Amino acid sequence: MKKGIFELYGLWRNATVNDPLLHGELSAIEGNESEIEDRFYQGLEFGTGGLRGVIGAGTNRMNVYTVARATAGFSEYIKQSFADSPSVVISYDSRNFSLEFARVTAEVFATRGIKVFIFDRLMPTPVCSYAIRALGASAGVMVTASHNPKIYNGYKAYGADGCQINLDAADRVLNEISAITDYFSVERKPFDALLKSGMICYVPEKIYGDFLSLSEKCSVSAVGAKKLKIVYTPLNGTGNIPVRELLKRRGFGNVTVVPEQEKPDGDFTTCPYPNPEERAALQYALRLAEKLRADLVLATDPDCDRVGIAAPDRKGNFVLYTGNETAMLLLKYLLPQMKAAGKFPQRPVVIKTIVTAELCDDIAASYGAEICNVLTGFKFIGEKIGLLEACGELDRFVLGFEESYGYLAGAYVRDKDAVNASMLIAEMTEYYRDLGKTMDEVLSDIYKEYGYYKSRLKNIAFKGSQGLRDMSAAMQKIRTAPPVALGGLKVTAMKDYNDAIDGLPPSNVLAFYFEGGKVLCRPSGTEPKLKIYTMGKASDPAALESRLEAIESDIAGYFV
Repeated sequence: MKKGIFELYGLWRNATVNDPLLHGELSAIEGNESEIEDRFYQGLEFGTGGLRGVIGAGTNRMNVYTVARATAGFSEYIKQSFADSPSVVISYDSRNFSLEFARVTAEVFATRGIKVFIFDRLMPTPVCSYAIRALGASAGVMVTASHNPKIYNGYKAYGADGCQINLDAADRVLNEISAITDYFSVERKPFDALLKSGMICYVPEKIYGDFLSLSEKCSVSAVGAKKLKIVYTPLNGTGNIPVRELLKRRGFGNVTVVPEQEKPDGDFTTCPYPNPEERAALQYALRLAEKLRADLVLATDPDCDRVGIAAPDRKGNFVLYTGNETAMLLLKYLLPQMKAAGKFPQRPVVIKTIVTAELCDDIAASYGAEICNVLTGFKFIGEKIGLLEACGELDRFVLGFEESYGYLAGAYVRDKDAVNASMLIAEMTEYYRDLGKTMDEVLSDIYKEYGYYKSRLKNIAFKGSQGLRDMSAAMQKIRTAPPVALGGLKVTAMKDYNDAIDGLPPSNVLAFYFEGGKVLCRPSGTEPKLKIYTMGKASDPAALESRLEAIESDIAGYFV
């Protein structure tokens, strides 16, 4: 172990003597070189996704000192960018230490002369995004680690546009953070004193009410009592109250919440990985839905920006839908329904990420909608909405989505919104139910019209400092010596998004094309893992699935 790391460990151990939790944690790992190295080999990274890491003691962990240091750096960036009365909005989810980290964040901002608007209770990510613009704030922070296991926490950093900060802003903030070498010298006055002085205040209740009202306006369904039977799980997060309230406003009176996952629980006792992409997270909801013979299962992640769904097929067996499939279903439902409701704009625009189902391009085109592809990360969708607004064309925006279960139908928010998406999915399910169609039958109709589409996602984890170096080396190796064939198919083309192609900023993404599809590789921006997306379209579903599986296996071989 490097001498500097051991010295840093000693410094932290001495500096935390009055912090029993962190000091005890550091004392317990004395002599454990690998554990000490993992905690201190780097500072917790700050990027376009803000902060995210394992909760605990050390420079590479989420704790009050790393949060305070990052916030001090963020403060300097804000003051340089907004010299006149800068302000921030802060929200937080149900995770362990979220409230504590939110208060520390507020204390650092306010101590440095930045006015703080903080929510007085748990609030979803999309409400935070809305509040930033509604209050005219300079920036925002949402304390959350999204769908990660309970050992994680973090915070998402937002700009004045309500989007997560862009690449340039993240680099500037990182430079300011790096200039702060003493984690224990960041000044922060007590929260209650700052609240009394007016430098910290609570977000007006009207903001939450306005958010729900604007979300409700995205509906393309008539108001009235709905027959749909819904089972909903907020996965012990922030969605419980707003999702249920919005559904109730739209007439969905038969909503049953999974009791074990209703209340906030930072330990996520019944769903250790609170990710609506994972079947395991929906087990309680599916069991209850089968018992009640429900028509729809909705599951939102802890900060309620993503939603997963399941619905029964003709035999009553529940089918879980991927983010791509839900996007296709929503797009195919919304475009004609908007026309019928007189809400279809001239020159409509649909925005999606480059790793999201290309079949959506065909659906959009069939209704005369322009499709816009952006890099992975919902901030790029938000930025495109901002460009439409700057051109006076905000009304053109119809829907934004990504394959990782994130959807947005209202331009008043600039991040993915599971509150609004839950409403639209419920209305869509009700509409098809009234036509006597199950969701799998609707999806089958889409494939008959546009061709069968399939996508696969494989995650490869890389742990610790060596793991990150291995992932970087593997990306560079495949970049310089790309495969000529995958799964027995010739690679017809390669795209390196590091070269700022297709009008997009540089990004560490590689795409390899083969007849009928493509595969993309990219390091995750929020977790220490590599993501492989394999997708294609064909007339023979069985042959396509076999082909994609073989391609995925071959490309994964470069990284394991």
